[in-house]
Amino acid sequence: MQLSPLLRSSEGNGLLFWCPGCGHAHRIQHGEGPGPRWQWNGNADKPTFTPSVLVTWSEPSGPKVCHSFVTDGRIQFLADSTHGLAGKTVDLHVFPGGWGGTA
Repeated sequence: MQLSPLLRSSEGNGLLFWCPGCGHAHRIQHGEGPGPRWQWNGNADKPTFTPSVLVTWSEPSGPKVCHSFVTDGRIQFLADSTHGLAGKTVDLHVFPGGWGGTA
């Protein structure tokens, strides 16, 4: 379900935001439940998540990392990210038109 142009909800107290560095959504879980949990400020237009968001995966070209802080609707990409926005801070991006995934 769309909470704002920047944030979607998903199963299990999940929240999705679009990552412009990776070109896909990242998911965090907040509230009660098993597994890692993040704090969320409750603001769907200028979300803050703590602690940092670390996403890792493998591709044929090698391991990939996206590591960031999301604060007041902005993403600060840390230097260990393996994409072109590493070390930069940008506004959260709206989900692309027609994107309805629940990653």
